[in-house]
Amino acid sequence: MTSTSTPVPAPRREVLTLAQARRSAIAAQGLARARPAGSVTMGHLQRLVDRIGLLQIDSVNVIARAHLLPIYSRLGPYDTALLQRASSVSPRRLVEYWAHEASFVPPETYQLLRWRMTANAASHWAVSFSASHSDVLDAVRDLVADSGPLTAREAHDRLDHSTPVQREEWGWNWTIAKRALEHLFFVGELTSAGRTTQFERRYDLTERVLPPAVLAEPVPDTATAQRELVRIAASALGVASLRCLRDYFRMPAEATQRAVTELVDAGELHAVTVRDWGPAYVHEAAAHPRRVRARALLAPFDPLVFERARLEALFGMHYRIEIYTPAHKRVHGYYVLPFLLGDAMAARVDLKADRASGRLLVRAAFAEDGAPADTAEELAAELGELATWLGLSDVVIDDAARGDLLAGLAPLLPRT
Repeated sequence: MTSTSTPVPAPRREVLTLAQARRSAIAAQGLARARPAGSVTMGHLQRLVDRIGLLQIDSVNVIARAHLLPIYSRLGPYDTALLQRASSVSPRRLVEYWAHEASFVPPETYQLLRWRMTANAASHWAVSFSASHSDVLDAVRDLVADSGPLTAREAHDRLDHSTPVQREEWGWNWTIAKRALEHLFFVGELTSAGRTTQFERRYDLTERVLPPAVLAEPVPDTATAQRELVRIAASALGVASLRCLRDYFRMPAEATQRAVTELVDAGELHAVTVRDWGPAYVHEAAAHPRRVRARALLAPFDPLVFERARLEALFGMHYRIEIYTPAHKRVHGYYVLPFLLGDAMAARVDLKADRASGRLLVRAAFAEDGAPADTAEELAAELGELATWLGLSDVVIDDAARGDLLAGLAPLLPRT
């Protein structure tokens, strides 16, 4: 018999404007609130990490190392020793693993990535390396267990493996000891107990690095862990497409879709349509401010901008890092930082910390279409604060600098 009951209509999908989505995204990343008035504390850092979920690590030091800059962008001038303590002193608040890329994550998040370590251990590269270098792996395991934490250089010197192994895709000349350490890091047997001043990892047994309280908790099953990673991403992004949620922790597509469906069913995510972008999801706790007073220079690996398609969709900025582009082919510069002002990407600026001369060099400065009238003034103020934090005395326009914002910026730059 045919049912005569009235069909239940599909839930109505809320519609957001791009401006509303932008403001929610900025607020979710902790960029809409005022920076601390006093000294930045470990509590500030902890709350920031809890909010954004990860800090992508990169060794490029043109201004400051990339993982240091997102903290500055949100908290202002701070003592970088805070991050060193958080990642190097027990009980650690941050540990390293492949999250987005190489990243600092809370120890609890490290445990959510155990399924990835298991998959890595079963990969062709890992299985092949284990089979062909089992003696080296055993020696490195024993060495770290007895003498860790150790850098790759220290491990190499003690094991006396002098034959370099070429890793052609990156051009690094790794010793066999370094490759063994990275293999064990890749599969989760070792992690970093901290970094040296030369930015070398100090490898140690993972169980000696993770806090005891974290080790005491059972490791979540794969589905639970993947759902929690998507939940963290959704909270950090505020408004996100399925692609964005997948990208934050570089998740498998099927696992991301399953997690999103479960979070929608639980009421933690809400399906929306963002005009001129498309289908997206909003986290239940996302803020929807009518106005934001953000002002920040953003590193190329900042979580607000590292998913370039989202950046272009929300802010209209087509942005590419050009450090690997030949100089004559660069459009905007070598190490270009987007400048967030209000709810707009107002400019982009190529900077270099010239530590020998004590100057912050502006090598290019370009205004974006529709940049606010006070962009040059606000950028000059932000550059002055950045220079002070870096311990540099002046902000100067480089002799070969380019860009349509330079003429308005130059007379506003602070000088000692």
